[in-house]
Amino acid sequence: MRLPLPARGLLPCALMLSASAPALAAAPPLYLGADLSFTNEMEACGAKFLDHGKPADPFVVLKQHGGNLMRVRLWNDPSWTRYSTYDDVLRTITRAHAAGLQVLLDFHYADDWVDGEKQTPPAAWALMDTAGQARALHDYTRSVLDKLAAAGQLPEVVQVGNETNPALLGGAKGQPIDWARNATLLNAGISAVREASKAHDKPISVMLHIAQPENVIPWFDDATAAGVLDYDVIGISYYSKWSRYDLAGLGKVIDTAHRRYGAQVWVVETAYAFTDDHADDSTNLLGSDSALPGYPVSPKGQLKFLEDLTQTVVDNGGNGVVYWAPDWVSTKCETRWGTGSSWENAALFDEAHHNALPAFDWLGKAYTPRAK
Repeated sequence: MRLPLPARGLLPCALMLSASAPALAAAPPLYLGADLSFTNEMEACGAKFLDHGKPADPFVVLKQHGGNLMRVRLWNDPSWTRYSTYDDVLRTITRAHAAGLQVLLDFHYADDWVDGEKQTPPAAWALMDTAGQARALHDYTRSVLDKLAAAGQLPEVVQVGNETNPALLGGAKGQPIDWARNATLLNAGISAVREASKAHDKPISVMLHIAQPENVIPWFDDATAAGVLDYDVIGISYYSKWSRYDLAGLGKVIDTAHRRYGAQVWVVETAYAFTDDHADDSTNLLGSDSALPGYPVSPKGQLKFLEDLTQTVVDNGGNGVVYWAPDWVSTKCETRWGTGSSWENAALFDEAHHNALPAFDWLGKAYTPRAK
């Protein structure tokens, strides 16, 4: 997910690519879920979530409507916030597991947001050479997973980086990638996940994540040539506002990626606005300006988009859809972008009362591949 610059003053593949990878079922399930990284913060800011007008826990809402997976982001040392820290993430994972959900842990390898535009390294690693950064990345990943294991909260899936279109730990959009360095860093993170999985005797799948479908095949072709092979899931961010592809184009990429790389393919970030209204003074990131034909910006349009997107994923051999920030509702709290939320009109809870929207029903629908 790409957030705007602040204003001034403001799970598991059937075909494994390595003998060290965890063996999983020949027919992987369909993973449907949401990123609930904001829930703890929103509740602390006064948000009270509802479902059918009654008080509700977003983790339980996700499960009861048919979801089976929760995603959460982790920053290394975010001194500017007390959220998305290890302690906050442990709380989030614990809530997810208690609700009966599997967990996808998203290592950003940064102290702040990174995305398809920028990959800013943690301050503590910024001046290290490649070998030093690889050691730091490996040891940090392993340490986090070991601590989660000690707490009984190991995730089922781990993302080694978030929207790593640019080079890990320092790249920016448009800059060429030094693939020898990039592969060293990615493989260091992957190795740490494999080691933790073996040490704690629990299968943990590895995801690599790229923003927007048009970037997927070129990136993974380069990664393959550089020796980045030991992963289980390809994660794709798909937002119509920042992509040139419609759903059909997305489907072709999923089909090609699944066949070419032998991995599961998930749309691991997506969202769609249900209104153009504002509940606060923060600028809405999504709205009618990024709507797809046939999908009005309305609660029904949001639901239809998610149903059709998921059907597209399934039809093309994909195995997952994860909604981004359904819980980032408007509250009294301030952010770098204003008071409230830049996403409340694209959440899965309404603006007026934070009541669960019809789009949650997307999770409980049965999806079977249609004949081509």
